[in-house]
Amino acid sequence: MLNFPSGLALIIIMAMILSSAIKILREYERGVIFMLGRFWKVKGPGLIILIPGVQKMVKVSLRTVVMDVPPQDIITMDNVTVKVNAVLYFRVMDAQKAIIEVEDYLYATSQISQTTLRSILGQNQLDDLLSKRDEINTELQKVIDQQTEPWGIKVTSVEVKNVDLPQEMQRAIAKQAEAERERRAKIINAEGEFQASQKLADAADVIGQHSPALQLRFLQTIQSITADKTSTLILPIPIELFEPFLKVLKKKEGN
Repeated sequence: MLNFPSGLALIIIMAMILSSAIKILREYERGVIFMLGRFWKVKGPGLIILIPGVQKMVKVSLRTVVMDVPPQDIITMDNVTVKVNAVLYFRVMDAQKAIIEVEDYLYATSQISQTTLRSILGQNQLDDLLSKRDEINTELQKVIDQQTEPWGIKVTSVEVKNVDLPQEMQRAIAKQAEAERERRAKIINAEGEFQASQKLADAADVIGQHSPALQLRFLQTIQSITADKTSTLILPIPIELFEPFLKVLKKKEGN
């Protein structure tokens, strides 16, 4: 019969063996099981029973991983040095490859993302880097996904976050934007002047064809100018107002 200390030790040993033999995997986890050092199978989720000392398991999460790509110094095609960082979204599609084909798939994905970021962005000019962000993100996602596919990893999205420009380049871009705004303002002003001149020319044609319209416009102008009663206005009387009287005088002289 076992005494109390030896019985307690036996219970502790059995509990340790059971804890190492029984594993519970969550819905988003898979277990890559090795038997005597050789790959056996991928199991999970749920209850997993292992043979202690014979089988070992490595857990792999199948959830999407959000990874920050540290800022990288990029030299663009037009020889501008910028600092660019990005964010990477990926997930493990094949747990067996993620454990067997690469030592640390998280570290490997981070490193391949950094080198690809420098390579792809270095093939673009600064203006393209700032204006064609969606196209660059798509190209980054495609290239990184091709390189991580042998590891059982699927890259779903890559987004360039910040593009830090040198101070002198920021000032140059600000001056360029200001000059562009001034150019547009001058074009709009010139178009307005052109349209106004066209309308004035049309109005002059209408008034020239109808002399009463000229007189009416003259009276409206006088009324608008004399709205301020504190001012005195002296205007010449247009000869057109006397045309009816002149016609009557000519008829009498002819008789």
